[in-house]
Amino acid sequence: MGLLDGKVAIVTGSGRGVGRGEAILLAHHGAKVVVNDLGGSQTGEGADKSPAEEVVGAIKDRGGQAVANYDDVSDFNGAKNLITQAVEAFGRLDVIVNTLASSATPCSSRRPKTTSTRSSVST
Repeated sequence: MGLLDGKVAIVTGSGRGVGRGEAILLAHHGAKVVVNDLGGSQTGEGADKSPAEEVVGAIKDRGGQAVANYDDVSDFNGAKNLITQAVEAFGRLDVIVNTLASSATPCSSRRPKTTSTRSSVST
C-alpha cells in the first residue's frame, strides 16, 4: 500500500524539471496525478502539449494513473478548469503542488538588491 493510495494530486508546471519529478514521485506513492503544464519554452513562449503528455505516459508506464492538463493556472478560469478536471477524472482532489514554471525574466533579476545580509539578520 502506498502512502498516497486513493489521493488525487494536481502538480502545476510538471512537464519538465522539478515538477516532473514531483508528479512521478506522487504517482509512485499511489496518487492519481493531474499533470498541468503549458509546455512553453525556457523563455516562457509558445505552447506544446508533449511535455505534459510525456509525464502522463511515464506515470502510466509505471502502473500509475494520470491525465494531462494544459490550462494556464495564472488565469482564474484556467485554475478552475484544472480543479474541475481533477474532480471529474478522479472523483476528488487532495493535494495541489504549485511548481514554479520558467519565466522570460531570470530569477536573479527579480531578487531584491541588498548590500549586506549581516545588517538584516540578527542571531
